[in-house]
Amino acid sequence: MESPFLLILASGSPRRKALLADLDLGLKIVSTEIPEEPEPDESPLSFSKRMARKKTEMVSAVFPKQWVLGADTVVYLGEKILGKPKNSREAKRFLQTLSGKTHQVITSFCLRNLGMNKNIIQSSTTRVSFKSLSNKEIDWYVRTGEPLDKAGAYAIQGKGAFCVKKIRGSYTNVVGLPVTEVLEALIKYAGYTLG
Repeated sequence: MESPFLLILASGSPRRKALLADLDLGLKIVSTEIPEEPEPDESPLSFSKRMARKKTEMVSAVFPKQWVLGADTVVYLGEKILGKPKNSREAKRFLQTLSGKTHQVITSFCLRNLGMNKNIIQSSTTRVSFKSLSNKEIDWYVRTGEPLDKAGAYAIQGKGAFCVKKIRGSYTNVVGLPVTEVLEALIKYAGYTLG
């Protein structure tokens, strides 16, 4: 039976779609294409929130009476943001940078209903510790092609799981969406009910 609740996901990410698919809600995907460049001296948290808000606002303008969810995931070490690598060389450099260290992954999400004048922005942070990676491991992983469209050049839910020694925080946040927090926000603000 189809859910009477419809959520519009302002993202073409197959990972975010898969994470929401099990929640038994109606889901419409509307891809957004906006430049994802941090402003000078913008913190990872501010950048993540700004991107999530912009994606949501863009789609919400087209569907003003629907609940729209947008999200943005940022991988960073210290204050240095590691976005999606532009090529294999940059992917190798990112992986060398993360090797043997603990970095953070922040996902901000924006839940918006323009017609109801509701706009909620929340963030979740997870600490991810990498094992020390050999050059051979990095070369192999980059050759698989997986790192090339992933923030930080790895996918925890894919082959990149071998890089991760431990995490502290939400696993789904690292995949691309903190499902627990999103579900709580849908129930609290949008009136969504399970089942």
